[in-house]
Amino acid sequence: MHNPAPKFIENRPFDEIQVGDRAELVRTLRPADIHLFAVMSGDVNPTHVDAEYARSGQFREIVGHSMWGSSLISAVLGTEFPGPGTVYVSQNLNFLRPVAIGDTLTITVTCREKFAHNRHILLECAARNQDGNPVIEGTAEVVAPAEKIRRPRVDLPEITVSDRELRYRHLLSATEGLPPVTMAVAHPCDRESLGGAVMAARAGIIAPVLVGPEWRIRAIAEENDFDIEGFPIVDVEHSHAAADKAVELCREGRTAAMMKGSLHTDELLAAIVDKATGLRTGRRISHVFVADVPTYPHPLMITDAAVNIEPTLEEKADIVRNAIDLAHAMGLPQPRVAILSAVETVTPKLKSTIDAACLCKMADRGQITGGLLDGPLAFDNAVSLVAAKNKGIVSAVAGNADILVVPDIESGNMVAKQLEYLANALLTGILLGARVPIVLTSRADDAQTRTASCAIAQLLAHRKQEAATRS
Repeated sequence: MHNPAPKFIENRPFDEIQVGDRAELVRTLRPADIHLFAVMSGDVNPTHVDAEYARSGQFREIVGHSMWGSSLISAVLGTEFPGPGTVYVSQNLNFLRPVAIGDTLTITVTCREKFAHNRHILLECAARNQDGNPVIEGTAEVVAPAEKIRRPRVDLPEITVSDRELRYRHLLSATEGLPPVTMAVAHPCDRESLGGAVMAARAGIIAPVLVGPEWRIRAIAEENDFDIEGFPIVDVEHSHAAADKAVELCREGRTAAMMKGSLHTDELLAAIVDKATGLRTGRRISHVFVADVPTYPHPLMITDAAVNIEPTLEEKADIVRNAIDLAHAMGLPQPRVAILSAVETVTPKLKSTIDAACLCKMADRGQITGGLLDGPLAFDNAVSLVAAKNKGIVSAVAGNADILVVPDIESGNMVAKQLEYLANALLTGILLGARVPIVLTSRADDAQTRTASCAIAQLLAHRKQEAATRS
């Protein structure tokens, strides 16, 4: 709860203040407040920023910094009572209770004494939570301003807390309680690809089977101090053979998922789509980026930005179906699917608008099920309610899309990479439509990104096993 700020900031000079005068401020502690205070102060005490540690500590949950509450007292003194021109002399506070996320503090500052010879004022300072319990008590001594000051209130910049580590842990938490999925890792012959497999294994997400030149894998592990003791290694001489062998392990059911290592995507795809020995099904194989974007309220899927170069209408229908299946595995019963183009109106001059209209009609006729489709939609209309409203678009999808279906690989790749590099999105990549989920990330992706992608594959693999059990 935040009080609306007045347009002007005005003080109370010494001569206007009477003993007993008071002012108050009401604020609710949000997770962003804790993170901002930690960044500003450098206080990263795990009681405030580490949920696992906090659960085992004195308070059993993350609590706010005590000085966050005292900073609210400072805000009252400096902006309201006495206000601009006030100079701090001293502060004496007792902290009586912790403040947890969601607690609402009412800060009260009351004039107790005035000293005319030096314009000092002694103020009682108190903070109570939403239950009326005292949280902070004490006094402050200040020099009150001598003259009246009234100034326009300065608008502060909006601040977005982009906590990549927190978002990463949140994604991994979706797999808690699931057993590790056996995963063939094709040619993990550089630091990040082998490190991703090791990190995912240590997190309990996968049980890796490393496929590649054993001497090279062991050399990378030794060079980077990776513990791969206990990980099966299937020794093959080069990356082509690693791709073929990883596909074979999945096809024979010895592994339930696959991850691309340090080989080219084309090498792995060639083995996957081989009609005789690959992992194809009746569904078109496609790729989905799952992006956790700090400025968007929920995960955003982008497809296809890595495999299908210029898909036909029929191929786009499978791309949509694959993405909807992934959304279901991630707990979205009816994902909102935006079919993207450059404009939001159907025009013969843009094939992507015709495809979008056809896909939506296919959904109306039951040829695509499980999601809510709309299109064509320009990117801004798909992710911004304001943009959609300004253009008069009435849609249950516009402004709140879960899935973005792009016209071609070029536009999709640019959207995904821009979100990653300019918006600090946490990007995971998964290949769908094959017999098993396949983690397909860029060779530039770090171990953490690969681990997050493995968590998506783990969810998919277990959903697939559950569906097979039910049938």
